[in-house]
Amino acid sequence: MARATRTGKAQGTRFAGRVRSWGTVALAASLLTALPAPTAQAGAAPALSIVGDETQPVFSRADAVYQQVDIETEADSDGDGRRDTVRMRILRPKETDTGLRVATIIEASPYWAGGNKVENHHVDVDVDGLPAGRQSALMDRVPGLASTSAPAGTSAHAASGPSVVWSGYTDNYFLPRGYAVAQVDSLGTGGSTGCPTSGGRNETLGAKAAVDWLNGRARGWDPDGRPVGADWSTGNAAMMGVSYNGTLPTAVATTGVEGLKAIVPISGISSWYDYYRAGGGVVAPGGYQGEDTDVLAKYVHTRADREVCKPVIDRLTAEQDRVSGDFGPFWRERDYLKDVRKIKAGVFVVHGGNDWNVKTQHFGQLWEALKKHHVPRKLWLHQAGHINPMPLRMEEWLTQLHQWFDHFLYGLDNGALSAPRVDVEQADFSWRQQGEWPERSTRDLTLRLNADGLSPHPGAPVRQTMTDAGRTVPAEQLVAGPDTARPDRLGYTTGPLPADLRVNGTPELSVRASLAGSSPYVTALLVDYGADTRAVAATTPDTSQQICYGEGIPGDTGCTYRTVHRTETADFKIVSRGWLDIRNRSSLAHESKVVEGREYRLKWAMQPQDYVFKKGHRLGVVLISTDYDYTLRYPAGTRLSVRAGFSSVTLPVSG
Repeated sequence: MARATRTGKAQGTRFAGRVRSWGTVALAASLLTALPAPTAQAGAAPALSIVGDETQPVFSRADAVYQQVDIETEADSDGDGRRDTVRMRILRPKETDTGLRVATIIEASPYWAGGNKVENHHVDVDVDGLPAGRQSALMDRVPGLASTSAPAGTSAHAASGPSVVWSGYTDNYFLPRGYAVAQVDSLGTGGSTGCPTSGGRNETLGAKAAVDWLNGRARGWDPDGRPVGADWSTGNAAMMGVSYNGTLPTAVATTGVEGLKAIVPISGISSWYDYYRAGGGVVAPGGYQGEDTDVLAKYVHTRADREVCKPVIDRLTAEQDRVSGDFGPFWRERDYLKDVRKIKAGVFVVHGGNDWNVKTQHFGQLWEALKKHHVPRKLWLHQAGHINPMPLRMEEWLTQLHQWFDHFLYGLDNGALSAPRVDVEQADFSWRQQGEWPERSTRDLTLRLNADGLSPHPGAPVRQTMTDAGRTVPAEQLVAGPDTARPDRLGYTTGPLPADLRVNGTPELSVRASLAGSSPYVTALLVDYGADTRAVAATTPDTSQQICYGEGIPGDTGCTYRTVHRTETADFKIVSRGWLDIRNRSSLAHESKVVEGREYRLKWAMQPQDYVFKKGHRLGVVLISTDYDYTLRYPAGTRLSVRAGFSSVTLPVSG
């Protein structure tokens, strides 16, 4: 999971507070800058400045106090007989040394200390499903990482002043408004002890310990080994981050820990099984074919003592099971959905429709679980991939995030929960707001996979067969040319659509099919056929304008470029994918016997999407076996036979 990197900073237009129109930016910034620091009667403690139910930027970022603490956790994951500790680095307003108490925004991560050179598992397997070797070395999995676990310019001891440069934007924007900001080294990484386990319970307890320490429930020590508490803390905390850093907030929130008031999981994992597995099969995160829990743990294992965790990581290799892909206790430990009912925090979920690393299933199933258990929630869906949305929609992002934190961490009645719950970015990069997702008008549309194409009506029950070639041919090549007959796919399309068709939700397949050969996979691809210019996963900086969103210091201006979407013009786009291991057609936890050539009723889901198929385009469903970039690759030649007319796809459509 790639951690979003800090974008370049330089002087530019100043953004502050709730400014929405660029004509008022300079005036608003100057007014906020002119606000005096908190004043109080002699002997009284300093206080927040709150105007219009909004915290104001009146504290000095340059004078912030830096603090480092090692916090005792409830875990002993390295088995040395001592409880693991996590290292937390904190920046807080200097007034916290004279009585000001503040809330804290935490980013826990295994990436602060960088990563190691590691190898992926080999994904070309023999007829028995056993790997044939190892993949090439995997390097720089997470680009742009810091080279040390501490912010640049800091020492091990408490410090203050402009020398303390911090990663990200929370220090520039939120610290002046009366928040502390903190970084936590996840277990087994950086200055923490313990072992990385790719979502294991110990990692949850490690990040949770930071919240406990802020509330006086965990012990902590300064770099000299002296006990230290958080007498400056209100006890209220938020957690946020992208990717792994966005997964840990959900993990901690599902413990029900007191004091965690808000989380912002951005492209975060909700169940690790669905990151490394799908439908009972071994399925890779996009871009990291052959990675698994042990590979990721080796990558982030950067603590000083590297030998102590070798047995722990070896257990990951043994227990993750890359042969069957079944769901079991190993994956149940890493499933946060089962504990969503315990969440006491307001949850602001963010995800990209083009994120194939942490796939859209993760936000979709988390969102439904939050809905079921009536957890206060908010959702942003954008058109990019595995990114931080801040520079993509900077002003609105900071406005809504600020409102969310002010409400949940300081109790301000600012309308955070009365605004529309969902923001969705459209194909033209405009945004729409709606009350729920999927949209309340959404209804199921079932289309039959007929021999002559997709139709609402069943056709003749014709048996159609393709021969698997996915070991050497990527899916993007297999779906091209919908009107060309190919022996290595089964394709079904509508005619030109008479109107725009919006799919928002999770497409589902119901297929009568049989397999004969070594591959157990059935893969479905939902395709938009029609020449168009569409967003891809990546974004790019717009260097024509730099925006200053917060207070700068030497080495960190508090400014950044906007980013804009990258696009590509093509004749088609794979909108969604879904995978099933036919051996797990009845249960993800247990395999069932498969008789070659026998037809089975197969049902499985694709990745959730919010996507508009334009008028005049054709909607297509393509069935293959091996998906080159995602599934294990068995020898070519498996025959997939489908009973057209009896098979269908169900699409959640609105409008």
